[in-house]
Amino acid sequence: MSILIDKDTRVMTQGITGKTGQFHTKMGKEYANGRNCYVAGVTPRKGGQSFEGIPIFETVKEARQASGATVSVIYVPPPFAGAAIDEAAEAGLDLVICITEGIPVRDMIRTRYRMQGGRTILIGPNCPGVITPDEIKIGIMPGHIHKKGPVGVVSRSGTLTYEAVGQLMELGLGQSTCVGIGGDPVNGLKHVDVLKRFNDDPRTEAVVMVGEIGGTDEEEAARWVKQNMRKPVVGFIAGVTAPPGKRMGHAGAIISGGKGTAAEKLAVMEECGIKVTRNPAEMGKLLKSVLR
Repeated sequence: MSILIDKDTRVMTQGITGKTGQFHTKMGKEYANGRNCYVAGVTPRKGGQSFEGIPIFETVKEARQASGATVSVIYVPPPFAGAAIDEAAEAGLDLVICITEGIPVRDMIRTRYRMQGGRTILIGPNCPGVITPDEIKIGIMPGHIHKKGPVGVVSRSGTLTYEAVGQLMELGLGQSTCVGIGGDPVNGLKHVDVLKRFNDDPRTEAVVMVGEIGGTDEEEAARWVKQNMRKPVVGFIAGVTAPPGKRMGHAGAIISGGKGTAAEKLAVMEECGIKVTRNPAEMGKLLKSVLR
């Protein structure tokens, strides 16, 4: 069992004729069961063409009807990405993973409002995507650094997702699913939403949760963990040990009114029973120490 996606998932790529869409669709198709999973592409005015044997359609609705795809990954340029999410939601897809970075906040506020009450789950935007190791990857993460195992990973930071996975692999620990939720101020799934799924997933035995400064999502997730989580969780907040002159974080990592600092988030996480590290190089070791 896995969360969100598995070898039976059928995927369409919105923006498949662009350079980025083509590159990552090809990488996804070549990973594990990707040849069976990637079944359609969508680009307006490019219907009837194909890429790597994948048929291209004018609209999401047409692609779904013809291919049976229920998941979309979006590589559409920022000015049009909000509308692409809207189209996928209106077509009734189960899951939309938006990789695009730099979508105007106003567009995402409108899109999130339109999605309220609908069936479609959104991950992103500005995220690396989702991977269920040795089954399917949807997004821009390097597939070769992952392997199947008992650790779930959820992160606002793409780079730190890869860092956590690399440390786990050095310790011989594979992953059940890795979810990059993105760090934009207006996005889809939050930490707590993914933690709930890991909690119910029998294949996940422990979780690495990586957050960033700004907002209160990590604190809300920590309080949920304290009341409900049956599995150990370890955490790190990006921004604790950023090197001089470097900025670790996303556009959504904005501290407002003294709220959302790394220290505040870590304190709440510790109070709620999450084992935390202030050194990103220690995430893997900390996880191994709490894994049964």
